[in-house]
Amino acid sequence: MSSMLTESEIQTLAADWYKKLDVHAPLVEILPLLADEGLEMVFPEATVRGLAGFEGWYERVIRIFFDEVHTLKLVSAEIGEDSASVHVVVDWAASVWSPPEAKSARIMLDADQTWVVKRSLTSGKPMITSYTVNSLSYHEGSAKL
Repeated sequence: MSSMLTESEIQTLAADWYKKLDVHAPLVEILPLLADEGLEMVFPEATVRGLAGFEGWYERVIRIFFDEVHTLKLVSAEIGEDSASVHVVVDWAASVWSPPEAKSARIMLDADQTWVVKRSLTSGKPMITSYTVNSLSYHEGSAKL
């Protein structure tokens, strides 16, 4: 059996990732999508390393953002022998409330990202080993981060 990743597996990983983020899934459901060694994630507000770093980031952001909707616009992979470089563009919308404001604000943007995906040696499934947010393009009328 080939260990090379497939386009279909990468598409499924991206869809699963954002579905779990939308519903603020428990960490036990999200962590299997991430590498347990060598993980690096670069967000606009922080760079986190390892699963513990991701856990801290995730626990913080699920308490800030709500009514999240991630819509994949592009998942384009360059698949190599043991990894894939993946260009992802996702439309992200989320609400945020800053006390004591009377109303929440809506953030709406496209996030351009680069992922590195490898196959897990233990589960055999694709996992994210590197995740970089390259840029954010705000939609008209969007609140800012």
